[in-house]
Amino acid sequence: MRSYTTFDLQYAHRFLNFKGEAQYLHGHTGRLTIEVEDTINEGVNMVYPCNEIKKVAWSLLKNFDHALILREDDPLLPSVLDVYEKQGIKNGTPTNTMKGEAFKTELATAYPDCRLVVTKETLTVEGMIKIVYDLLKDKLNIVKITFTSGDNAAYETYEVNGSKERCPKCGVELKDGKCPKCGYSK
Repeated sequence: MRSYTTFDLQYAHRFLNFKGEAQYLHGHTGRLTIEVEDTINEGVNMVYPCNEIKKVAWSLLKNFDHALILREDDPLLPSVLDVYEKQGIKNGTPTNTMKGEAFKTELATAYPDCRLVVTKETLTVEGMIKIVYDLLKDKLNIVKITFTSGDNAAYETYEVNGSKERCPKCGVELKDGKCPKCGYSK
């Protein structure tokens, strides 16, 4: 069986070297849907609590919300970082509460202190799906990711390898036989 949850992400980006309107810096509201699959967990009668899917994913995905997303070779990137440095906000400020966990993968690097994500490829809906799967594939049994942004939409499906051992009281994945949420021990 499957459970899914959605995220609304506000972000700005541009398509470097694209011939058309998307070459200009512009913003979007994107909707990301993550679908997970597993057996029904006895005791709580659910695949995976959707609010827990959201917590696991949001810890990393919040880096994309209200963020600037630029390709690593975009000539705007050094200028943006220079302006942030001159304003004293490159390394964050106390008012920056949207910080997720910093990450660096082959596809993207998040700089949460300055609300910036730098990508290897142009951030298209397909590119976002690749980045999200890469970030979460070891944390959730993802079977489908859908991302829509403006008139653009894409999805990808994945094979699930095995089941995750979860707490019979709250459905959260056990870590070393113990529930990080409610304290249940196997």
